[in-house]
Amino acid sequence: MRGADRRIALGLYRAGPTRPVLERALEVGVTAVDTAYNYGRYQGHRALVKAAGDLLDRIEVSTKVGYFPGGYDLTPARLRAAVAEAGEVLGRAPDTVFVHNPEHDPDGLPAACEALATCQADGLCRAWGIATWNPLPLLRVAASVAVRPDVLMVRAGLAVLGPVLDAGEHLRSRMAAGEVWGMAPFAGNPSDPVWSGLDTGVFLEPGQEPVSSAQARLAVAFAVPAVSRIAVGTNRPDHLTELAAATSVDVSNDTVHAYRQLLREQAGGRGKETAHAVHDG
Repeated sequence: MRGADRRIALGLYRAGPTRPVLERALEVGVTAVDTAYNYGRYQGHRALVKAAGDLLDRIEVSTKVGYFPGGYDLTPARLRAAVAEAGEVLGRAPDTVFVHNPEHDPDGLPAACEALATCQADGLCRAWGIATWNPLPLLRVAASVAVRPDVLMVRAGLAVLGPVLDAGEHLRSRMAAGEVWGMAPFAGNPSDPVWSGLDTGVFLEPGQEPVSSAQARLAVAFAVPAVSRIAVGTNRPDHLTELAAATSVDVSNDTVHAYRQLLREQAGGRGKETAHAVHDG
């Protein structure tokens, strides 16, 4: 997989926006941020506006709706109000709005998708999609979604279980999603000791300049599954610079294919049951 196919976005889930990180992001070619209505105790959009200031016009903003004070809710009217509010706070329509973790209410997904498609048609957002931590529960309702999402966002990287990877790919196919983006490439903790025992370098094409462990893991995440963009969070400009360089690291498609096949073999009967559910659903 070639680096030219890949981009990263600055994810704001764990680390809120700061001016130094946003400035460095633009310096190294990271021109997108990913946030959500509920980030920062429901103040994430305002925090982004405050930190970015005059930089905001240069930044592509994706956000998510579904979590509200008091609980999770995919009621179309409430989703539309949240999208409209995001636009008012940002001073412009968000570039992409996702249905946030609809696996919490799979039966509400079709109406939620219709709501976001209507928001797009009415100019409240430029594109819309689905962001899911676990796509497995969504497979049974995918055929009921009558509108085509522009983007599907799923977990990416070596910490994601094989059946979850496969389910995300099946969901994209069933819904004919335009793009696939990734998230959580380090499973929430890039310094977790589990990573120290993993030789991610075996996934990389030989003959390249040496890269750090974090760069190798991020490069592999772009291929597991195949995604065009990954949201990564950091509050350190130097760390963001390191991660941005990972987009140019080449990954061995053959090794990734062998790894995915191994995951399916290890899943055994569970993998077969998932496949049957996909084909029969």
